[in-house]
Amino acid sequence: MTALSSLPLGITMGDAAGIGPELIVSLIHQGLPHPTVVYGDSGILRRAAKALGLEQHVTIVDADTLPEGSAIPEQTIAVRNRWQALPADLPFGEINAAAGRGAYEYLCHAIDDAQAGRIRGIVTAPLHKKAMQAGGIDAPGHTEILAERSNTQDFAMMLANHELRVLLVTIHMALADVPSHITFEAELRAIRLAHLACKQAGIAVPRIAVAGLNPHAGEDGKFGLEEQQVITPAIQAACAEGMHVTGPWPGDTIFMRARKGEFDVVVAQYHDQGLIPVKYLGVDEGVNVTVGLPFVRTSVDHGTAFDIAGKGIADPSSLREAFEMALRMSAAPIA
Repeated sequence: MTALSSLPLGITMGDAAGIGPELIVSLIHQGLPHPTVVYGDSGILRRAAKALGLEQHVTIVDADTLPEGSAIPEQTIAVRNRWQALPADLPFGEINAAAGRGAYEYLCHAIDDAQAGRIRGIVTAPLHKKAMQAGGIDAPGHTEILAERSNTQDFAMMLANHELRVLLVTIHMALADVPSHITFEAELRAIRLAHLACKQAGIAVPRIAVAGLNPHAGEDGKFGLEEQQVITPAIQAACAEGMHVTGPWPGDTIFMRARKGEFDVVVAQYHDQGLIPVKYLGVDEGVNVTVGLPFVRTSVDHGTAFDIAGKGIADPSSLREAFEMALRMSAAPIA
């Protein structure tokens, strides 16, 4: 069996009308510390190289034409694509059904290859949900597609940068629906996944802090009972399993304490509670991690940026951070 560490990482191109293709071309031109396969459209990547003035500096090839076991040359973009070619005149910065469906198909191809042991992990460039829906795929986003296709039941979204790690109990749902999804099982699952993510990051004894759902973490039941009835019992159960978990802490101070080094990861109760603090620190360094999958998956912490697509000014910093985090996390076995 091929050792995981010797396999290439996979990068999915995301929505062809957005900045994903440019980010990938820029990143590979700059150089990467590990072999890489791109799941996307060769023609779109060539167009991105031209927009960046790099068409003479990068080579785009079909990955499956390379000799098995051979090294991928530097500044070579090795592409895999089992989906149909996209139109050469696909407009930049617009919702397009073909681009949306392509983004979904590239992701599915990468998931299948990761499960088959062809790649070490997956790094995803951004897709556009409305374009994907226009292409016939009604899914909330990357996380849910990854979980469904890999048949993963226990998973969570974690956002990370150099100062914070934040894992979410609930992800893409209306705020009004969140309280009914704050259950003992959901809390304990999120705490376990936060522990796993930190272990994969090389932290021997993760310090996990859990945020309350309500203002002041409920203030002894004055502002809600979720902390007393659900969150605290889940924390106690996690501690009984040997994990170092504290809380529930008020959401308005927990992230500040984590930035100061008191905690290794924060378990947040809902999307905006957890993601606003991370994104406020800057999306260029933020990385989105799906925890619990049978393979490593990281992503940029920004969208398709249709407003600047095709202009050659997109910053690949977040994609580099995502790539390097995937490399670090895939160095450890998936527990």
